[in-house]
Amino acid sequence: MSRSLFIVLEGVEGAGKSTQVRLLSEWFESLGLEHLVVREPGGTPVGEAIRAVVLDRGGLTMPPETELFLMLGARAAFVRDIVRPALEEGQIVLADRFDLSTFAYQGYGRGLDLQKVSQANAVATGGLVPDLYLVLDVPVDQGMARKGGPDGRDRIEKEGPEFLERVREGYRALTGTMDNARMVPAQDDPGEIHGVLRDILVGAFPETFSTHRV
Repeated sequence: MSRSLFIVLEGVEGAGKSTQVRLLSEWFESLGLEHLVVREPGGTPVGEAIRAVVLDRGGLTMPPETELFLMLGARAAFVRDIVRPALEEGQIVLADRFDLSTFAYQGYGRGLDLQKVSQANAVATGGLVPDLYLVLDVPVDQGMARKGGPDGRDRIEKEGPEFLERVREGYRALTGTMDNARMVPAQDDPGEIHGVLRDILVGAFPETFSTHRV
C-alpha cells in the first residue's frame, strides 16, 4: 500500500533538480501514484510574488535577515495551502527545494546563526518535516556552467562562486547529520542520476516504490 510522502530535491545552483523532479514525476505517473509537483519559493500567489522579489530582481540588495524572512513567509503559505492539504489527501508531494535550502543559503551562505534560522523556520513549517531529502551534489563551477552566461542568472546565482561554495559546503555538512537525507553525486548523465534516485526511493519506501512495479 502506498502512502502520502513528502520528498524534496535540494542542491546548489545547476545541480539538476528541475530535471530530476521531472523524471521522477514521469516515473511516479508510470506507477500510477498520485502526486503533486511543487517548487519553493512559489506555489501560492504570495509565494510567487516573493519569488519575484528574491530571485528575479537581480539588482536588488537586501539584508540577509530580510531575505530569510521573505523566504519563510513564502514557506508558511506553501506549507499551509499546498503541502499539508496534498498530504492529507494521500498524495506524494515532490518538491524542488524546501527548508534545507534556507539553512544552506541563508545560514551557511549568508552567515546567519543556524539556531536562530532553525527557530524561525519551525514557525514557517509548523513542524512539517520531509520524509526524505535527495541532495544533488555538483561542483560549483560545473553547476554554473550548466546555467549559462550571467545574463540568464537570477539574483542568487549572481552572488558568485565563493558564496555558492559556502552553500555547497552547507549542504554537505547538513546532510551528514540527517537521517532523512541522502547526498547523490550529480556530475554524470541525468539518466544515471535518475536511476540512483529511483534505487534510493525503492530502498527507503518499498511499500510505495516496490521494485516489481518499476
